[in-house]
Amino acid sequence: MRMVLQRVEDARVTVEGRSVGAITRGILVYLGVGRDDEATDAAWLAEKAANLRIFEDAEGKMNRSVLDEGGAALVISQFTLYADARKGRRPSYSDAAPPELAKALYERFVECLRGEGLRVETGEFQAEMRVSYTNLGPVTILLDSKRQF
Repeated sequence: MRMVLQRVEDARVTVEGRSVGAITRGILVYLGVGRDDEATDAAWLAEKAANLRIFEDAEGKMNRSVLDEGGAALVISQFTLYADARKGRRPSYSDAAPPELAKALYERFVECLRGEGLRVETGEFQAEMRVSYTNLGPVTILLDSKRQF
């Protein structure tokens, strides 16, 4: 499972012109599910996302988590995180999970984040979404449950 996590001042997602999720200060998570992923991957990444110290403390050091800040999370499914563009000009998505598995593990990740105590908003699985946000910092972190990077 792969995640791009951004510290944001605000974020929102719309589908066909209607708002389906919005947060103020917190984290924006793009989540990709791989074909070999399991529920343990979702739990590990959710715990990591909720507790990653990427918010500044009183001394200006990144020592606080989104939980410490009382922030929220906006989670967007993103199968393209499994794009392999090493050959040719058209990316391959063969390592991405099939939709049924991806949706189940995406929903498990969201449940795990909520279990950590976060308010979580989401996009719509398999919909064409418009995501807008203000990256705070900017801070952008890449994580992979298989610890590939």
